Amino acid sequence: MKRFKNILVVFNDVVGDDDTLAQAVSLAKRNKACLTVVEVVEDLTLPPNFIVEKEKHLHRLIESMQQDGITVRSVVLTGTPALEIIRQVLRENHDLVMIPAEEEDGYRSLFFGGTSLRLMRKCPCSVWVTKQGLHKNCVRILAAIGPNSDDFHEDELNTKIMDLATSLARTNRCELHIAHAWDITGVDADSLHSETTQEMRDEIFNKHKLAHQEPLERFLERYDLKDINHQIHLLSGDPEFMLPQLTDTVGIDLIVMGTICRTGIPGFFIGNIAEGILRQVKCAVLTVKPDGFVTPVTLEPR
Repeated sequence: MKRFKNILVVFNDVVGDDDTLAQAVSLAKRNKACLTVVEVVEDLTLPPNFIVEKEKHLHRLIESMQQDGITVRSVVLTGTPALEIIRQVLRENHDLVMIPAEEEDGYRSLFFGGTSLRLMRKCPCSVWVTKQGLHKNCVRILAAIGPNSDDFHEDELNTKIMDLATSLARTNRCELHIAHAWDITGVDADSLHSETTQEMRDEIFNKHKLAHQEPLERFLERYDLKDINHQIHLLSGDPEFMLPQLTDTVGIDLIVMGTICRTGIPGFFIGNIAEGILRQVKCAVLTVKPDGFVTPVTLEPR
């Protein structure tokens, strides 16, 4: 997976951070990428020597990585975590942010906490929210796609998702699951709720299934998957419910997904369906930004 060349990894020295850091180091090695290790101090009332100690701690942490031939630096940021991470991305043109899942009292009430979701919504690059221990035993990857031959931007985003998912599956020898969830909409959805015959219901279902199956098959023809243990899932039902259900049923370790974006409108990244999916799954997620995404965050004048 050679896409990522300038990786930022968030390290706040809590449970799960070591796994995220190890995964970032491994990815940087494979890609010959630059790595920046960032710690964010949110409390602005702390004395200056506290920040200095944090900087020394991070410097000691990266010394062994530098000796291992990795181009790595460390930075301590102060302020609101998501905001300062995004500004760091803008300053240094990072192409990936890796951050551990946030926990509350040792439990994940919502796997994706406030900082993760804010990054997924507004960060200009891809965001990988990691799960503790994932780099050691990632077994199953899910590529969540929605091929639509009439939408160039959606096709472009699906291509990014598949390129990343297949690369990760090959590199880590993972099982790859490719999923597209669809639902019956419009007048046909109303017809299903009326008094229609079973024959008419079957006709409506098959018409919509074929309308999604054919673009999916055409899209996947671009990929040679013979060397990857893979399964294709064409799911009938609301994507917001079907994809999390598949994730739990199959035991997915990592979802690679994109979201709908209105090109040129700052911050329009996560739609209702995508955010609904993110709030339900408990595995790691790598979110891919569509081309044309504009972050609403700006750099403060120096």
